[in-house]
Order: sequence, then structure tokens, then C-alpha cells
Amino acid sequence: MFALASRAATTAVYQPFALRAAAPHRVGLQRGSVRSLATLKKVMYTAHASASGAGRNGKTECEENGLSLQLAMPKSLGGTGMGANPEQLFSMGYAACFLSALHLVARNAKAQLPEDLSVRADVHLGQPDNGKPFGLAVDLVVDTKSGSKDEQLKELVSKAHEVCPYSNATRNNITVNLKV
Repeated sequence: MFALASRAATTAVYQPFALRAAAPHRVGLQRGSVRSLATLKKVMYTAHASASGAGRNGKTECEENGLSLQLAMPKSLGGTGMGANPEQLFSMGYAACFLSALHLVARNAKAQLPEDLSVRADVHLGQPDNGKPFGLAVDLVVDTKSGSKDEQLKELVSKAHEVCPYSNATRNNITVNLKV
């Protein structure tokens, strides 16, 4: 059963989409499945980007800092591979966000992280087993050049997965494997 979100009266005041009451999204859910929708009670930052041209063979721009990237389909999907693609951009964002979350949980636990710590996000595009044409899966690989893989690091990685905004956005939507 789905609970309907109540809608506030329309006002002339700008309210980011993230704060607006959301209608339940029923597409693709199986009968009896439970899926919660997290809404933001306070927006701390909003990033703005736009895409133009032919989508994956177009251009994307970030309004805030002028970052502009030419996009191209990867060679493995019949493209030229002569530009960035959405999966690369997602993997870069996820890796950076997860590393920040890892530093946050370590700081809160008063734990020391290895100086040579890195996070690699491998984003896989493919056909999922649910019959849809495309889906994603992610491997987050937390590594150190020294090879340190103690139990405390594994625990911090698990906690970082609970607080990372990308992990929270993907949870119960795609497979995310953690590797330490």
C-alpha cells in the first residue's frame, strides 16, 4: 500500500523540487514491495547542470563554474569514445562523494585513515535481469597503496555507505558492491 504525500497550497515562493511533496512513484514496483521516499527538510546546496545536443553525443554544462564537457558514446556501445559519458561522470561523483563520507565517519569515530587511501567507482552499464533495456551496477573499491585492509577500515567503509548521499540515492535501486 502506498501513502499519498499531501500537497501544500501553491504559492508564489520558489521551492526546490527536492523540498516539494512527492507523488508516489508506482512504475516498476512489484505488488507488495516497500520503497520509502526520502525528502529533504533543508536544502544545503543545489548543483545545476544542463545537457544539449544529442544526449550521449552532445554537451553538458555546469552553470555554477562553467565546466563544459563534450559527450560521446563509448566505443563498446558503437560510439567514438572521444568524450565523456554519463557513466564516467557518475563514477567520478560517486568516488569523490564516498571518499568524503569515509573521511566524515573516520573523523566522527576519531579514527585515522591511511594517507594513501583512494576510492574507485566502477560503474557498469548493462541489461538488468528485470527485463528493462538498461541498468547500472557499481563496485566501490576502497584501496591503499600500502595494502592496509584492517577491520577498522572495513567498518568505516560500511558506515560511510550509510551516510554517503550517492549510496543513499542508489540504495534499493541498483547493486552496489563494496570492496576493501
